Amino acid sequence: MGEKAVLIGLIIPDVTPELVDEYLLELDFLARTAGAKTIKQFTQRLPHPDNKTFLGKGKTEEVAEFVKQNEIDMVIFDDELSPSQLRNIEAIYCCKILDRNNLILDIFASRAQTAKARTQVELAQYQYLLPRLTRMWTHLERQKGGIGMRGPGETQIETDRRIIKDKISVLKKKMEKIDKQGQTQRKSRGQMIRVALVGYTNAGKSTLMNQLAKSDIFAENKLFATLDTTVRKVVVENLPFLLADTVGFIRKLPHQLVESFKTTLDEVRESDLLLHVVDISNPNFEDQLEVVETTIAEIGAADIPSLIIFNKIDNYTFTPKEEDDLTDITAENISLEELKRTWMAKCNDDAIFISAIDKTNFNELRSLLYERIKDLHVKRYPYNNFLY
Repeated sequence: MGEKAVLIGLIIPDVTPELVDEYLLELDFLARTAGAKTIKQFTQRLPHPDNKTFLGKGKTEEVAEFVKQNEIDMVIFDDELSPSQLRNIEAIYCCKILDRNNLILDIFASRAQTAKARTQVELAQYQYLLPRLTRMWTHLERQKGGIGMRGPGETQIETDRRIIKDKISVLKKKMEKIDKQGQTQRKSRGQMIRVALVGYTNAGKSTLMNQLAKSDIFAENKLFATLDTTVRKVVVENLPFLLADTVGFIRKLPHQLVESFKTTLDEVRESDLLLHVVDISNPNFEDQLEVVETTIAEIGAADIPSLIIFNKIDNYTFTPKEEDDLTDITAENISLEELKRTWMAKCNDDAIFISAIDKTNFNELRSLLYERIKDLHVKRYPYNNFLY
């Protein structure tokens, strides 16, 4: 059994209770991915987070009592905590305190396999840690030896802060070297058409990559199963192209990770076509789709042609509405056929519905890919049209 966790969400004026429930459901998935077990969730409606304890006084006491009585190992907040909030809450709850950013960073650290991913995650962790330094971090100075490291009149926390800044500087230089290597690798791939898989985390990108490229990339039903960009050569009929599997996006992604993973996102920016994979079986797929499109726009890739691939139709379920039910139609009571008609019209046929796990509609996907890749080839190699 993993560590026992309590989740905390806040209902503020621009966030509905339903949306907070959705956020906490995802936070629970993050916690389970990290190896924790959620025991209870707490929510409170406030105009804004309390500057000292995030929650109000009464709710804070209620959570603290529950933590004590049930021997809870950690309390996880769905929003970023300020350094002062973190210190105050730790003193009250007397257990491990994490916010959403810290939890995501921890998952990334456990998933990082290559030197590039490990460097990116370590850099993000130190950038997150720097403003949150307290005297609990005095062990850091021992990593470089305390004697001779302390300046005149310098306190322990100042020493720790300087050590972390030095580490950040070293990691940034290391990332610059990795960036240059990545640029060289991308240039060495020549003028082949480049396609990138993008999508919300756990949408099924790696599974789709395995099916299209006949490769064996790690894929499982957990968040951030893939951190490193994997590139494979794929041939559809007679047309070769490079297919890249990228890290999954998520709402409220820590800005430290966005910054440190820019090299990963270079594969997206430099692609000729984006395959946006969407988990159609998730009731909140439209929100996830919007998060990904917003992120793509933020990194300057909004103008790249894209194809939306609605994945996991094998998991799609719905409950038909009763004839006398006058409530609004929701994602839970729309049939897959209705969704197809709606989204095919909305996307001008730049969409397809598949199951990557059992290859449903895969022939249609390959045909659609062939047409898109062919169009790109014709534009790039106008004198080789005899190939088609």
